[in-house]
Formats: sequence, C-alpha cells, structure tokens
Amino acid sequence: MAAYTRRKHEPSRPFASRRTVAHKPAFSCYRRAVDTWITPFEPQPDPRDVTGAFPSPFDELGPHALARRAAEAVQAELRAGFIAPGVPAAMLNGPEGGKMFGVLAVQEPGGRIGFLRAFSGMLGGRWELPGFVPPIFDHETRAQVEPEGEATVKALLARAEELRTSPELVTLWTTHEAMEARHTGERAALRARHEERKRRRHSRRAELSASDALTETGKREAIHALDQESRGDKAELRRLEAAQEEELRALVPRLARLERRLRALERLRRIVSRALMKRIHDSYRVPNARAERRLLRTLFSSGEPPSGAADCAGPKLLAHAFTHGLHPLALAEFWWGAPPSSGGRAAGVFYAACKDKCGPLLPFMLEGLQVTSPRAFSPPATVAGDLAIVFEDTWVVVVEKPQGLLSVPGKDASVTDSVLARLRARYPHATGPLLVHRLDLDTSGLLVAALDSRTHAALQRQFAHREVQKRYVAWVEGHVQGERGTIDFPMRVDLHDRPRQIHDPVHGKPAVTGWQVLERSGGRTRVALFPHTGRTHQLRVHAAHPLGLGAPIVGDRLYGHEDVRLMLHAESLSFLHPETGRLVTFERPAPF
Repeated sequence: MAAYTRRKHEPSRPFASRRTVAHKPAFSCYRRAVDTWITPFEPQPDPRDVTGAFPSPFDELGPHALARRAAEAVQAELRAGFIAPGVPAAMLNGPEGGKMFGVLAVQEPGGRIGFLRAFSGMLGGRWELPGFVPPIFDHETRAQVEPEGEATVKALLARAEELRTSPELVTLWTTHEAMEARHTGERAALRARHEERKRRRHSRRAELSASDALTETGKREAIHALDQESRGDKAELRRLEAAQEEELRALVPRLARLERRLRALERLRRIVSRALMKRIHDSYRVPNARAERRLLRTLFSSGEPPSGAADCAGPKLLAHAFTHGLHPLALAEFWWGAPPSSGGRAAGVFYAACKDKCGPLLPFMLEGLQVTSPRAFSPPATVAGDLAIVFEDTWVVVVEKPQGLLSVPGKDASVTDSVLARLRARYPHATGPLLVHRLDLDTSGLLVAALDSRTHAALQRQFAHREVQKRYVAWVEGHVQGERGTIDFPMRVDLHDRPRQIHDPVHGKPAVTGWQVLERSGGRTRVALFPHTGRTHQLRVHAAHPLGLGAPIVGDRLYGHEDVRLMLHAESLSFLHPETGRLVTFERPAPF
C-alpha cells in the first residue's frame, strides 16, 4: 500500500505556460479558483455534436467523437514526452510500466465546453499532478488514517518475517524436513524387505502344500513358523514407527509452538489490514449526478471493494465534474506506455471501463444522467462469398475460412452464419461434430472437418497429441528482435475482461509458439508462427506480449490497434489421414 502524500498547490498560472514540449499546444488551459483544471476546446464544438445521452463507459466500440478529440490532444502531449511539469512521459516505458489515462468532455454552467484529464491510481508515486483531477478520497481523513495504519501493518510484517527467518525456526524446519525424508526412506526400505519375505513365504507355502515329503504335523509346524515370521514383520514395522514417532515427539512441539506464533502474527496482520482498508475506503464519499453521496463500501455487495476501486480515471473524472458543477458529455479511457506484466494493453488504444472495479461504481455515479446502452462487438450476421473447399473425400474436408466468419455459432442468436453452419448445409448426412478445430473470427485460413464421428475422433487425437503441423503467417507492428525463436509462457482468460487472455505464471496453462522472421518492411515484420499448443488467442498474445515478440499483430483489436483486418492467416496444415494413414499437407497463401 502506497503512503499518502499531500501535494503543495503550485502557483495559479496558465498550464500551457509550464509546458516543456516544443510543439504548439492544440488547446490552452486555465486553472479556476476551485482548483479545477479544464482544457477548453478551441474551436468550440458544434452544439449539435454534444446533444444527446451520455455514452456508456462500458461501450466496447470506441468513445464518442468529442471524447476522442480530447484524448487525441492528451496523446499528442504524451507522444511529445510531456505528462506534467517535471514528469516525462518516458517514465511510462520504465520498469513500473504504462498507465491508464482518461478524459471527460464537460460543459460549464456558462456553456463553454472543455475536458478534464486523469490517470488511474498513482503516477510516479504521487496521487496528484498539475493539470490532472485529484483522487476522490478525503485528503485529511486519509492523512490521519493511512500513515499510522501502514506503520502498524509494516511492523507486523517485519515481526512475522523476523520470526520466519529466525535461526531457531529455520533450523527446526530444516531438521523436520530431513527427518521426515529419512523416516519415509526407512519405512519404504523396510516395506520392500517385508514384501520380498512375503513373496518367499507364499512360495514356501505353495511348496509345502504340494509336498509329500513331510507329515501333516511337519507341514503344520512349518506353516506355523511362516505365520510367526509374518507376525514378526508386522511387529518390526510397529517398532520402527514407534521409534520414529518418539524421535518426532522431541521436535514437533517446539516447531508447532513457533508456527502458531507465526500464524497468529499473520492473522493479526490481516485483521489490521482489513480494518485499515475499511477506514481508507470510508475516506471515499462517491458523488453522483443527483448530488447524492455514498460511502465506497456500500456500492459493493461484499462491502469490501477490490484494491484500487474508485482510483480509476473514469470515477475520478466524474466525481470531479459533479463536485464542481460541470455537466459530463463523454468519457474515454486509453492506455499509454509499456504494457502491464499480464499483457492485454497497448499504447494509444481505447478501453471500456473495467468490470471488477468500475462495474458496481459507475452505474451509481451516473444516476441522474441519461446514459446510452453499452454497445458490444458483434460479428456480422452473414459473410459474403462461398466457403472455399480445398480438399474433400469420403472422410475429410479441408476448407479455407475467410476473415470475419465464425468457426462455430456464437452466443448472439441473431448471427447464424458460420463455417459449421455452411458445412452442415453442404453435407447434410455427415455425422458427429464436423469441425475438428477452430480459428478466431478475425483469423483466416485452413480448417479441417470430419464427415463421420470415427474420423473426427481420430483427428482430434492427433491435435491433442500435437501431431498436427500448423503454420501461420502474420504481419506484426514493429521490428522484431532476432530471426527465430520459441515463445513459452502460460496464459489464461482475463476473468474481468473476457475474451482477452493474459499471461499468468501461477494459474495459466502452458502455451508454446515457434516463430521465424520472413520479411521486414515499413516498420512492420512478417513472421511465420508455429503453435505447439492450442490456447485461445495464443498467437495474438504471444505476438503482443513483451515476453513474446513484443509486437502486436497488425489489426488486432484486442491486443493492439484496429486496422482493415487482422493480419493473421493459417496457411499450412499437415496430418495423417485417418483412413489411408498417409501424411497429407494443405497450403493456402495469405491474402495479404
């Protein structure tokens, strides 16, 4: 948790006069007596462009033109290296990574239209920077609560760490681990000896049963001796276990006592942290368009907002506008700088408000405003053109999927067109699921289908065992370092921003992609991609993420920048034909 810092207000002078960039600003700025920064639009927008309902912050199809105009002005400053006086934009490409910025077009009571700007969370270790709206929390309350609370939490952390690394506890842990390993080995060795002796006893019993050389009394005596030996083995195991328990008895109580102390410290630290966060959250009184205010915690059903709730750019901007009598017109949020460690963000790209932090918060803040329904991306209902059949026989069909056509029907019932739907119409007597694998909506290229269930199962086994050879070709943004290599990092879906996938070294599933540079031209690189696993959006994430190529695929609306199309094409596919057993290879060059 970052410590609270109060900013001394700088002299009231025009923001534009403090710019450090060489270009002439597109907008001039001024500061008001209420400490509100507004950048007026110059020239002022046409009144017809600002009428209507407030665009939903959760709209996935891009911001309103007015908010986009404001965002492009801020992006021009960032591109020129300016955030605020003494704060260079280059810091966003450093180890701390980039930042989400936001702009809110507003109308003053007098009618003038301008915009506010904000950043999410802290920037450069500061909550406030000149020209950016302040956070929502009450400064004085937080200044009273946070330093002392943080000191207590840090002290508890230090005590727990001191105990965890103490020579006594470390020695006990090491000794206990070594003792457990030795005991396990001793028991395993004894059991192995007993199993061998048991096997010999079974053989001896069989011999005695078949023998005519001994009298019945002699046989009974021999079998009794074998039973005695079996009971002796069990007694030997009990003696070993008792000796091991006795050895542990001298160690375990001391270890358990220290571990109880450690758990108690950690439990106390969690209790103090929750109490501190409750007091910090209560320093946020969230306003809305009706001039109502509510405590932040009351807006979340659990009563425990996620970390960073109300510190996103959107809530900051709306709260500032409501507090100072400004009428919100349109909001836009965009990322700038290096992507986060999980990936999924690209500089200059607009993103809808987050669902985990802003989902419960913004609907309350917008009460009192007329708000449009959020638009979501939807594929076209139908895609022109026939499905190109590359190969077909009695068992297998290979098709070339065009960009923009779903592989299988989606959740939107109004979108009925897909590769699967067209195959069903073409092969009405086919059995089984038909499609053996899928391609993303925006990806074009080769797909294989099976016309019967047995063939489908055989082909799926080849895909599951990574026996199918696939080659994709793509244009990526930027200069890829090196000529070839392998990308290997785990991925999972972003639970708060589906369908985006992110890098997660803890909970992600393995994802491996080989790559090779084919061509470099005009600031872009053409690459061949060889997926060895089949994770959702694997190639797109591996291309965009810094641990991969660090260069998003051209036209990637999820992990990069929109363009005419996603420049990704499945151009080659090789597998063993399930019926003939022969290796078959199909190729279709990319249309770009």
